[in-house]
Amino acid sequence: MPSNLNSYSSVRLISNLNNPGRARDLPGFHIEHVFYSDRVRWSGQLIDAADDGPAQGALFEAEPVVRTFDTPGFRGSTFYEVRAKSVLNRVAGDMPFFDWTVNPYRGCGHRCVYCFARKTHTYLDFDAGLDFDTRIVVKVNAPEVLRRELARKSWRREHVAMGTNVDCYQRAEGRYRLMPGIISALADSGTPFSILTKGTLMLRDLPLLQRAARDVDVGLSMSIGFVDETLWREVEPGTPSPGRRLDAVRALADSGIGCSVLMAPILPYLSDSPERLRATVEAIVSAGAKSVSPIMLHLRPGAREWYAAWLKEHHPDLVPKYRALYRRGSYLPAWYGEKVTKLVHEYAAECGLTRPERGANRKTPQPEAEPTERTAPTEPQVTQLSLFDD
Repeated sequence: MPSNLNSYSSVRLISNLNNPGRARDLPGFHIEHVFYSDRVRWSGQLIDAADDGPAQGALFEAEPVVRTFDTPGFRGSTFYEVRAKSVLNRVAGDMPFFDWTVNPYRGCGHRCVYCFARKTHTYLDFDAGLDFDTRIVVKVNAPEVLRRELARKSWRREHVAMGTNVDCYQRAEGRYRLMPGIISALADSGTPFSILTKGTLMLRDLPLLQRAARDVDVGLSMSIGFVDETLWREVEPGTPSPGRRLDAVRALADSGIGCSVLMAPILPYLSDSPERLRATVEAIVSAGAKSVSPIMLHLRPGAREWYAAWLKEHHPDLVPKYRALYRRGSYLPAWYGEKVTKLVHEYAAECGLTRPERGANRKTPQPEAEPTERTAPTEPQVTQLSLFDD
């Protein structure tokens, strides 16, 4: 049981006979542990939290129910089921692709070592490392809250992006099934939307996405940064394999709805050689992607500490090279991005995929510049030089 809870628990043996898609520990059954919490470390963000003033920063309506599941896909993870106050988030700053996002989850079971969203977990007083991978906040009322928000007279049916912070089709979605209700709410309200994911679970909702596309603009994108399965196991251990993601792109292409690919992230000295770039582009084009857009690895606070620790353990010889590349901050030098992007576009053209016109890929979501659900606390800056120093 999580150490930060004052709670009581129960164990349920629940039949899976009507849920054949769930993993089983016993034939027809799975074991579920339920914790009813009195207090979590971020209880101050709950709507009913005791406070001398108004709960202006409240995110959730009540104390969470905390669950663990003894099934192979969820072992070692804890799920905090909360009732959100709002799920429609305005993106801070000037983003060229979208102004609104919906994130039904916080934290991500995909466990990508480079994930730029890791720091968002610290706003809940979790850590950006193992907690981000294994303590997943689930906004169980997200579909109904979103439907209510979209029904407001003030809503102007602006584009809504999903999967730009944490993945909305991570493993937890297989159990909680929040996305069908979210997709329906968006389509029914006449709101255009896009989805970026590494999750092949999106195919489950293909019929619903096809129906939505008859009424609103729908943009689908799969994130596939490389096709090397050894590297995949090292840096994206909780995701479907690159091959399975390519199969999903092919299925979406065959369905007529189509899918773009973000070749993300490009990992310096690991996935950026001309041979590896070419192999990845060829596989993406062969799968029928509408477009391919390379995204360079950026190491913001939270992600950079976790990635640096992984790099020191698994590829210590690369530490000096990363120290040089990231000596100015979280982003790679402009020349690096320009060189890789040029190669990717050249390989795509050779494979018969022409570069889309400027603005044609508006519905292909890009990662958010900064998290928007809660303002980050001020903290001392850590230089990239010190990050990779021993």
